[in-house]
Amino acid sequence: MTKKQKISVAKGDGIGAEIMDAVLQIFDAAQVPLEYEFIEMGKEIYLQGHSSGMTEKAKESVESNGILFKGPMETPKGKGVKSINVTARKTWSTFANRRHFRSLVGVDTVFSKAGIPIDLTIVRENIEGTYGGIEHMLTQDVALCRRFITRPGSIQVHKFAFEMARKEGFTKVTCAHKANIMKLTDGLFLETFYEVAKDFPEIEANDIIVDDLAMKLVAKPQQFQVVVLTNLQGDIMSDLCAGLVGGLGFAPSANIGENISIFEAVHGTAPDITGKNIANPTALLLSSFMLLRHLGLMEYAARIENSLLYTLENGAHTGDFGNKETPSLSTTEFANAIISNLGKEPAEGKARVSTLKAEFHLPERPENQKMMVTPRINSIEKIVGVDLFIESDQNANSFASLLKKQETDDIKMIMISNRGTQVWPTGSVFTECVDQYRVRFECINNSETTLSKMLELTEAISKDIFICSVEILRSYNGKKGYSLAQGQ
Repeated sequence: MTKKQKISVAKGDGIGAEIMDAVLQIFDAAQVPLEYEFIEMGKEIYLQGHSSGMTEKAKESVESNGILFKGPMETPKGKGVKSINVTARKTWSTFANRRHFRSLVGVDTVFSKAGIPIDLTIVRENIEGTYGGIEHMLTQDVALCRRFITRPGSIQVHKFAFEMARKEGFTKVTCAHKANIMKLTDGLFLETFYEVAKDFPEIEANDIIVDDLAMKLVAKPQQFQVVVLTNLQGDIMSDLCAGLVGGLGFAPSANIGENISIFEAVHGTAPDITGKNIANPTALLLSSFMLLRHLGLMEYAARIENSLLYTLENGAHTGDFGNKETPSLSTTEFANAIISNLGKEPAEGKARVSTLKAEFHLPERPENQKMMVTPRINSIEKIVGVDLFIESDQNANSFASLLKKQETDDIKMIMISNRGTQVWPTGSVFTECVDQYRVRFECINNSETTLSKMLELTEAISKDIFICSVEILRSYNGKKGYSLAQGQ
């Protein structure tokens, strides 16, 4: 008898309990060797005073079992608390969000009617980017969000994308980016993509600018197999792809980490239909197939998936999709239809068979948080200047002379920009400005300076002008580690 693997289960808010119960009933009917440890997370936990949206007992359960299977959850609005979904993903370092989108017989879309099958996966970096949520008001009129893209984090998600492609038989991985504009952040993401691709020579690797991707996904989605993106871009593109296959009701989601992984429905809690037994459990069930395969339970995943596909192929549907001329099934009836079809296979679109069997290991609790640092081999790093972000409602020319007084023989004021566009020493009178400027002081003749000198310069300028923020400028092996202003 197969030993049962324990997983943590959070039913969620709204329709969460109904669709989770339906999926677990299907699991039980298929005799999936899982043991469920039910935990409390979501809106009610927030309202009880837990600012993270989960109890300490729930956290301990997930960290012990290594798997969280969750329904949709609501974060109370106007309470000043962070999203439970984002908190869970970031707390447990689930660095790769995988969403698999495929055409399903019985789910009509523009593409299915045109006979164009869709089978693509979006892999989204899940920790970094703008979703770091690091924001500051620099002035009353200017808000700043810091966007972190790291080399170790990028390598992690790219490796996952290629390893997943290899395991499941995909032959092409595409990196979508905006490196033509964000040359350092998206540039680093793209650079590491091709570094990782070298270890997977049998898989075609290419890249595309993300706005071009958006157009091509709508026009010819069949040309893509696996697409890997940064956090915000991946969030947007994954919802776009959901629209291609019928909506979020058919969009499974897995959040994969080295120790802990989360499988969930990403659609809303649908409070308007809660308790009516009419919710569609398909998205959560599709997510469960990734969960089962993650645990190495390939045969169970394929058996249930084939049953779902057979059920859809034969016209069964809940009220939100399918042939409106045939009766809609309740949540319970839809689940029972899938159960009754266990062992049957669809005429087309059978379950994907992984070529490599997964191995799941329970997480070992580390003594400290893991540091991910790239080895620095013969790296030459220099401090070469400083960017001062200052508050002023004056024209740049009116304070430039004051700032120039702080120049030295080897440190010069190079430029002043506003909202990223240079306004001094050259610029256009048609450039509209806000009350926050970036002033750059930089070493000349490829020389370097020290942190203490840059802080002394900052302190001297701060006696006359309010400094909102400071960024030290560095070079790495002779290459600038900072961007130029538009027009510089």
